[in-house]
Amino acid sequence: MNTRGGIRPPLRGLDNAVWHRSSYSAGNGACVEVARTEGAVAVRDSKDTGRPALAFSPQGWRAFLRAAGADRPHRS
Repeated sequence: MNTRGGIRPPLRGLDNAVWHRSSYSAGNGACVEVARTEGAVAVRDSKDTGRPALAFSPQGWRAFLRAAGADRPHRS
């Protein structure tokens, strides 16, 4: 399986996954949902949950979160 750059091919078979949406979601549908699976972190569009999810390796997901939060002020 190609995991170049910490990104894996889309996952299928996530019917039993427990999906989490950000508490900061405004309820307008412009959001993603995240689920932990064995060996991967799955991400899907909350507006179209029937489409395949993207999967990141745990290391790739942590790197993404660090990069996404790099320009945001952090709360103490």
